[in-house]
Amino acid sequence: MVHSILPVWDANETWLVLVAGGLLALFPAAYSSLFSALYLPVFIMLLCLFLRALALEYRAQAAGELRHWLDKLLPLSSALAAFCQGWCAGKVMEGQSLFGFSLYALLSGFGLMAIYLMLGCCWIRWRIGESVEERANTLAWFFWVVALVLFLALILLNPDPWQQTWHGWGKAICLFIAALWLMLLIALYRLGPKWQIAITLALIAAVMAGIAWGIYPWLIPQQIDLHNSAADQVTQIFVLTGVAIVMPITLIYHTWAFWVFHGKVK
Repeated sequence: MVHSILPVWDANETWLVLVAGGLLALFPAAYSSLFSALYLPVFIMLLCLFLRALALEYRAQAAGELRHWLDKLLPLSSALAAFCQGWCAGKVMEGQSLFGFSLYALLSGFGLMAIYLMLGCCWIRWRIGESVEERANTLAWFFWVVALVLFLALILLNPDPWQQTWHGWGKAICLFIAALWLMLLIALYRLGPKWQIAITLALIAAVMAGIAWGIYPWLIPQQIDLHNSAADQVTQIFVLTGVAIVMPITLIYHTWAFWVFHGKVK
């Protein structure tokens, strides 16, 4: 499993850096509020990403007891990094205080872990194949159920954003999300792992689009407005020009890296 992700594991972290940098440059007020309130989960997430990289890169050179501990560190740090991402997203979505405990943020953290775990099971089926296929497929079904239950629970706990999304053109996004959940169910039953990964990624993108539609024009609901927190026009033009250059290069590089290392791990 480690050999299947070793050449491409750092791709997702590139997007985290771009999102954080873009938020700082384009919406400095939101960046200040978010990172002041969520510094602890963000710090834990960054620490976990560092520990995950440490475990991935050094386990091949380690021996005996150290390798045993690195093999435990890898899933633990990956799970905690995913949970912290979900926790931060839940706190923002909730639209109340960004500090303290929140059931909504807790379920968001577990929900993101579940959907990532399902993606991981599909990835293992695709890259490793028959030797682990049955077990990975069973786990993918389990995480699909867990992710769907948590997704519905989050809607019931905080229905406001989705009620806003259900107006106008946003209704198409809601119906598309429902269709993707159903397509993913069919894909788990009848289609191969590549289709399962593609539909899951489309589902994540559609949910993010639905949330953005539902909370617009807020960056943090009822706290920070998208337009009032934006940087001046010159800064926006400068940053967006840079993004227009860097984004295609990043996409081309990651696509090429995935293509070079595609296929079963030998």
